[in-house]
Amino acid sequence: MGLRWCWKRQIEMLRRVLLVLGIAGLIGAGICVLVKAYVAALYLFIEGLALTLGILLERWRYMRVVNRNKGRWQSTGERFVDPTSGKLVEVFYNPDTGERDYRDS
Repeated sequence: MGLRWCWKRQIEMLRRVLLVLGIAGLIGAGICVLVKAYVAALYLFIEGLALTLGILLERWRYMRVVNRNKGRWQSTGERFVDPTSGKLVEVFYNPDTGERDYRDS
């Protein structure tokens, strides 16, 4: 559990650092426009925008969606306490698709 928590914390820190760098790129682009360095402003704007939007939209894009109404969901009998929420979670399996679903118990 300790290593998993540490890994998640490192990922969160990386996301924050990349977000700060993206915003710094956008601010730098604004400064470059003020001093009429348009080529540098264009580069920093594109870099900052791509990095900022990538970080902000990444969580939304990769969220796993499970259709609980489709298929034959069966309980696997597995139960555990989720380390992030502290709630008891039960695991269900859909033999038609091979998907697993983690539901609060």
